[in-house]
Amino acid sequence: MMKERLSYSRVIWACAILCVMAACAQGQSKDIVAEGETPVRVSDSYSFTEGPAADAKGNVFFTDQPNNRIYRWDCETGKITLFTDQSGRSNGMHFDAQGNLIACADMDNQLWSFDMEGHSKILITDFEGRLLNGPNDVWISKDGGYYLTDPYFQRDYWTRSPERQQSVEGLYYLAPGGKQLTMLDSTLNQPNGLVGTPDGKHLYVAEAKANRILKYDIQPDGHLTNRQVFADMGSDGMTIDDRGNIYLTGDGVTVFDKDGQKIAHFPIPEDWTANVCFGGKERNILFITASKSVYTLKMLVHGVK
Repeated sequence: MMKERLSYSRVIWACAILCVMAACAQGQSKDIVAEGETPVRVSDSYSFTEGPAADAKGNVFFTDQPNNRIYRWDCETGKITLFTDQSGRSNGMHFDAQGNLIACADMDNQLWSFDMEGHSKILITDFEGRLLNGPNDVWISKDGGYYLTDPYFQRDYWTRSPERQQSVEGLYYLAPGGKQLTMLDSTLNQPNGLVGTPDGKHLYVAEAKANRILKYDIQPDGHLTNRQVFADMGSDGMTIDDRGNIYLTGDGVTVFDKDGQKIAHFPIPEDWTANVCFGGKERNILFITASKSVYTLKMLVHGVK
């Protein structure tokens, strides 16, 4: 009888703890999302959306990778217009300090730069004389250093050999003003999305196959140290807000605080949520690319420039 009472008490206690945790998570979610707001589908006219990146005004550029296009969402009017139909099959993107759109153009496994007229130029073509596997995502630090993931995802639009070009799926660095990539981590298991903190001190990288998020310390020379597991959850694209919360994608959008605690989840009614960024004039609009659609969600937190 005593054992039964103890077991029952433990069940009640466990349920109470779960209820408190759920309430805390709900409260934290409300603390980052504007009151009464839920994700709103802006458009569903695409084959597979990816790579959202906001310019200095808060307009968001995103890709429809299978159709080789980049689109522009106007943060004032909400209208979406075609930016270019020659995107190099761009995936992840990021704006540099000069206002150029830097894109992972995996049609020919390159890194491209677009001016605001839609004209492109090639920045990176290879690593040590061999093509990259397929640049996936890029993040640029305040000092102008590029961090680039290069997993292997075979594409049906490749005209080259479908074989893996690099023996590893690496994390690379391009120093400010540099022309050649430097390998930072050659031991990753299909690196995917990445994002850094605005102070330039930390870098977060998703490992798709390992299903986890890694955190590194960024050194003054751009190199990385102190690799550690931040969260036991994978992600496609990623972003960060002004409180240091990390936004992961895949099954909707999941948010972790800077201490690695899950604080929110936003379901998205699509097969896959590929990427996310903050846009809008005040950087308080979470812009979500999900399969054939794009969504917006008004937030209380803000993105960082």
